[in-house]
Amino acid sequence: MRIQIVDAFTDRPFSGNPAGVVLLDAFPDDHWLQKVAAEVNLSETAFAHPLPPGGGADWALRWFTPVAEVDMCGHATLATAHVLHTTGRATGTVRFAARCGILSATAADDGSLTMDFPTSTLEAVPAPEGLAKALGAEVLGVHNTAAHIGDLLVELPDEQSVRSLAPDLAALASMSKRGIITTAAAEHPGRDYDFVSRCFFPALGIDEDPVTGSAHTALAPFWSARLGRTELTGLQGGVRTGRVRTTLLGERTLLTGRAVTVIEGDLLA
Repeated sequence: MRIQIVDAFTDRPFSGNPAGVVLLDAFPDDHWLQKVAAEVNLSETAFAHPLPPGGGADWALRWFTPVAEVDMCGHATLATAHVLHTTGRATGTVRFAARCGILSATAADDGSLTMDFPTSTLEAVPAPEGLAKALGAEVLGVHNTAAHIGDLLVELPDEQSVRSLAPDLAALASMSKRGIITTAAAEHPGRDYDFVSRCFFPALGIDEDPVTGSAHTALAPFWSARLGRTELTGLQGGVRTGRVRTTLLGERTLLTGRAVTVIEGDLLA
């Protein structure tokens, strides 16, 4: 079977967030899926298989980190939609049945893909003890995200605070169900991007995830409320970066980006 490595939320290779994509006839046992994801050793590997016509979705979709299955993943969904469109397996809008519900991805004429995801709820909570010390930065506020995401969204004072983070990952690992989203307003909102973020998931075997689509379902409502606009652009990442265009539509959030296939080969195991 074929496996592809796709850089998501970017229009050029070796940037954005890489994801493995494997298209199957059906899902084999979970142990094999997890072994493949560990072998690929990227933040997520997506596995998908076609569903019978006439249902609520076209493909079944699952995502695995090197150590665990996750409930939602944006960049690997974008990567999967990119593979389906570039290989001729899909056109227009593709609907995915996933743990978090039905997701869709629609291809535009300019090559971009827009995904329809559930908007995350946000609940202001006290900062966990030791969070500021673990991040090495002042913490302005902390919010819980929806249960299917399970991250803490942490606001920092400014863009440079986010860019310069060198956190204590071992300390962060126990502070949330999934990971930590750090964010701040862009130095010049509305110029090239409106907010910045970096995401750390050491509990899932991912020190830093370069561009996290699911995090933007929480970042979109967070920054839309502060900036007074429903359409925003986020810049995420440290060494690798990517951009996510967000459109807040109440209970749904649209995430738009591009993707590039960088590796294609045969999975022999």
